[in-house]
Amino acid sequence: MGGLVKPRWLGKTYNEVETYLEHLVLKNNVAPHTQATALNALAFLYKHIVKSELSLNLNFARSKRQAKLPVVMTKDEVKLLMTKLTKRYYLIAGLMYGSGLRVMETVQLRVQDIDFDYKCIRVWNGKGNKHRIVTLASELIPALRNQIVQVDEYLQLDIKNDQFSGVWMPHALAKKYPSANKTLAWQYIFPSYKLNTDPETGEIRRHHFHHTCIRKAVKAAVKAAGLTKQITPHTFRHSFATHLLQSGADIRTVQTQLGHSDVQTTQIYTHVLQQGANGVISPFSQL
Repeated sequence: MGGLVKPRWLGKTYNEVETYLEHLVLKNNVAPHTQATALNALAFLYKHIVKSELSLNLNFARSKRQAKLPVVMTKDEVKLLMTKLTKRYYLIAGLMYGSGLRVMETVQLRVQDIDFDYKCIRVWNGKGNKHRIVTLASELIPALRNQIVQVDEYLQLDIKNDQFSGVWMPHALAKKYPSANKTLAWQYIFPSYKLNTDPETGEIRRHHFHHTCIRKAVKAAVKAAGLTKQITPHTFRHSFATHLLQSGADIRTVQTQLGHSDVQTTQIYTHVLQQGANGVISPFSQL
């Protein structure tokens, strides 16, 4: 067997890594966090796959782009926007605003993640692969119960289909509880309207609602409401945090609800309050 040729990018200079990280900044103008994420991914690749750890003395231009200030709706704007959403999107937006959930955290909710007794929601494997418990607005409980009834109707229909393989479950849990994928508890709260083929196994499943549909629905609702702010689904989460602080919640509570690792990330919402009408009175107002 002939000797293997060592790729040139395995050299100790790591020029390609430095060039790529600079490309992200100079050409794509990415934020510091995005560049750091790319570096961490490359470090993992070199350490565990290439078996040649990156040097700690990499020389590349670092991103200095400041993080964007969050767009926050007023309570009246939230109320108006919610009236322009259909029933399903109303509940999705209600959970994002009422519980501070991200879009993917919302669509990936399972029936068993809702605790009606303690009025909370369990979020599994959120951003950073973290778990947390968030509050549940009492006003959303009737709509959630109705949604779960619809989920059960879908399930009963799917079970009659001989090709139906149950909802997707994490591999370890699928092996431990082989029949759980056809129980109501494990079904997605916001299921897709149709069955789909699992791209990994080829099995027939009912996946969760696609997140891009939410962006389109919110965009249409913003237009219908006549709002001029740059509002996206994530704006509901920003508004949740800001309004929670306005209501007197301490920043540590908000940090826990949002699932932030560092309180400095949460403090951006205090800046929104302190630098606006809540913190600085314009001299024009005193004329």
